[in-house]
Amino acid sequence: MSGRQDRPQADRLTVIEVIAVALSLLWLAGTGLFFLVLAPQDSVDGALQFVIVLIAVFMPVAMIWVGATAARASRVMREESTRLQAAIDAIRDAYLNQNQFLGQTVDKTVSQKLDEIVAAQRKTETTLATFSSVRTHEVEPRPVLAPAPAPSGADDQVALPLGTPAEEIQAPLSRADFITALNFPESPEDKAGFAALRRALKDRPTAQLIRAAQDILTLMSHDGIYMDDLRPDMARPEIWRRFADGERGRTVAALGGVRDRSSLALTAARMRQDAIFRDAAHHFLRLFDRMVSQFAETATDAEISELSETRTARAFMLLGRVAGTFD
Repeated sequence: MSGRQDRPQADRLTVIEVIAVALSLLWLAGTGLFFLVLAPQDSVDGALQFVIVLIAVFMPVAMIWVGATAARASRVMREESTRLQAAIDAIRDAYLNQNQFLGQTVDKTVSQKLDEIVAAQRKTETTLATFSSVRTHEVEPRPVLAPAPAPSGADDQVALPLGTPAEEIQAPLSRADFITALNFPESPEDKAGFAALRRALKDRPTAQLIRAAQDILTLMSHDGIYMDDLRPDMARPEIWRRFADGERGRTVAALGGVRDRSSLALTAARMRQDAIFRDAAHHFLRLFDRMVSQFAETATDAEISELSETRTARAFMLLGRVAGTFD
């Protein structure tokens, strides 16, 4: 009903038609009075006089109605333009409301998963309370190495100087746990994933990278961008090694294998308009870049391939392509 009421009434007389009718009648009356009463009777040929009368009577009337038709068409176009703009605004509002609803739903899901991670950490290790602390400074990531074999002799002792930090006493984080932690647990029932994540969070540089990855993944989820939905073109391990060695440009362009246009467009828009998102993205890119440089030194090609398939690596591919990291 409302759509029909909004349409212009094409059959209804408007002020334009009323004015055109009035002018036409006025002109016809004036010309009739002139030619029938006031015009002098001369010897002009009858056919020529008839043509002159027709031109004098109907030409102005035709011009009046041409102007009236043009004015009516202009009014109809303005009304259609207004209706079209209203329809576009309604579509835009519906799109924004839908995105806001999806963002709120995703935010609840991600927040619930993060809460479960924090709860599992607090139950197992009280030392992981720093997981939600505010980062004050960046720490240079240490190489991720496989655990060292246990000493064979009973008298072998590891000499630890006074003042050695607690994280230096712990065994190095294994590459398998490191890769699993960067992919994050698949579900609340993923015990192996949570165990690897807890072990990774004991390593300060790795925990810093995981926090940065969680921040950027949460921000991107507000726009409906999920790493599980991306199907990037995976680069070969030698491309990752070249990037780790500092090469840039066409030789490493394959790392930006994300082809999803909507995800690229939404991410680029957030990078331009949202300062918080932009800072979080650049912070994550710096940490991941440092990690790759050290990880590639000791990792095998198979481990590099596994790393490239994690959710954290996919976020790096997407953000790196938007930020021009691979240019």
